[in-house]
Amino acid sequence: MPQYQIVAGCDEAGRGPLAGAVFAAAVDMPENFRHQWLTDSKQLSAKKREDLRPIIEKNAVAWAVASVSAAEIDQINILQASMKAMRLAVAKLKIEPQLLLIDGNKFIEYKTEDGRVIPHICVVKGDAKIPAISAASILAKSYRDEYMRRLAQECPGYGWEHNMAYPTKEHYEAITRLGITKYHRISFLKNIHS
Repeated sequence: MPQYQIVAGCDEAGRGPLAGAVFAAAVDMPENFRHQWLTDSKQLSAKKREDLRPIIEKNAVAWAVASVSAAEIDQINILQASMKAMRLAVAKLKIEPQLLLIDGNKFIEYKTEDGRVIPHICVVKGDAKIPAISAASILAKSYRDEYMRRLAQECPGYGWEHNMAYPTKEHYEAITRLGITKYHRISFLKNIHS
């Protein structure tokens, strides 16, 4: 396998919620960067994620975050939207990677604007194994949580500031009581009548 100098880890956050965009991040971390908390974002408290965010942003060679809206998720499905968000994040990187390390087992090849394919490797549970993917996981989750807290102010009563729009009892009860917002993923709510 060739030696790659510029490697970006990619991960998404927000595949399961009933509302809001799916976010993704692409991060190129220095090969020797280590931090005791650098792991799968789901294993970290919100406080630790928020503490790590500026550390990652400061130490990364390059990083970018992108999102795909709930409306587009409904049009293309969550898997396609997650992969699109990752590709958008890669496109925003200030330095073009030579290799992409993707969390999970599926990705559509990434082509540059001039048609070149950047090779990728899918790594199941990569967010717990590879620092660049862990960093991407943390940034994607941190930025999505911040976004959901903003939406919670716009759409009070759903508890998004703490449930992040995941399918909790509180969220389902709020949908029954308040109805569906423009931020809900209609394709995720087929069994709910408002």
